[in-house]
Amino acid sequence: MDSKTDLYCIGCGAKIQTEDKTAIGYIPQSALDKQLTDDTQDVYCQRCFRLRHYNEIMPVSIADDEFVRLLNEIGDRDALILNVIDIFDFNGSIIPGLHRFVGDNPVIVVGNKEDVLPKGVSRGKVRQWLFEQSHDQGLRPVDTVLVSSKSGRNVDQLMALIDKYRHGKDVYVVGTTNVGKSTLINQIIKQNMAIKDLITTSRFPGTTLDQIEIPFGDGKNLIDTPGIIHEHQMAHLLGPNDLNLIAPQKALKPKVYQLNAAQTLFLAGLARFDYLQGERQGFTVYVDDQLYLHRTKLENADAFYEKHLGELLNPPKAEAIADFPKLVRHEFSIDQKVDIVFGGLGWITVQKPGVIAAYAPENVDVVIRKALI
Repeated sequence: MDSKTDLYCIGCGAKIQTEDKTAIGYIPQSALDKQLTDDTQDVYCQRCFRLRHYNEIMPVSIADDEFVRLLNEIGDRDALILNVIDIFDFNGSIIPGLHRFVGDNPVIVVGNKEDVLPKGVSRGKVRQWLFEQSHDQGLRPVDTVLVSSKSGRNVDQLMALIDKYRHGKDVYVVGTTNVGKSTLINQIIKQNMAIKDLITTSRFPGTTLDQIEIPFGDGKNLIDTPGIIHEHQMAHLLGPNDLNLIAPQKALKPKVYQLNAAQTLFLAGLARFDYLQGERQGFTVYVDDQLYLHRTKLENADAFYEKHLGELLNPPKAEAIADFPKLVRHEFSIDQKVDIVFGGLGWITVQKPGVIAAYAPENVDVVIRKALI
């Protein structure tokens, strides 16, 4: 659209555009044409339209510089911050430098996807791990909570924490893309009928370009912010169909592989686990059931990967190999029971001492932690 025909969303103030459905102000061209047939120039972007008519928040993302501007604004407000994290990809879903922007505002770290944790995992250990990881990133959360944005599990616990720490303030919900932030807010709306009624019966109250305000009823708001694209996520390397193979939809079931030293385990074509030194032992793998796992000899691993990537070892699919980054090696010397965590995929539990090498795509994190089980 040129400057003569520029339109702005009456809900959030974003400039209407029909090209990028992940960006602010998006509306399909057909829907825009339909809205413009009315006797008014007032139009809603798709995100605001769905909130107004269906009480549904849609995810939207913005560029780094816009996100930094938004975070600076939040730091200047007196507010409670909810930082939504993917517990299967902490490093890939943490907002870089968030601690520098929140100021003195209290932060609750919300770990999403609790419902797909294996049954044997101590939720208390996961919360403690989230707390420790947050501290390592410079955050000082006042509390942590595990939720499932998909099922709504523990959303009542989250609301109780909001009530505990809000003290009459606005609440900002921040997070990277792919962490389930918008789905979580939809669960809050669904489970809190007072909020739902307010949205249904009143014109959407947000007036800023890049956030949606949901009234609490006391003059303050729960404010949904756009997600920032974190490039160090496995999800950004795969298409939608392949994402279904790595994103678990139900509780992970452990798979045990007995490995001798000098054996390799491939996690499809996305990651690799080499057992370099140590006595024979069982390694427990926690990934989606659909993800293909293959055991082979270490001496054959490089050639096997090169020959079968995109075919037997997929994802990535053959047509995506050209754009798929090389796997980067990370070596660990193990002296206690630990998890080797592949960002966005899952983890492998190492029971006994030994030396291992773990590979993941360039810029995707591989980290070690105390075993959760």
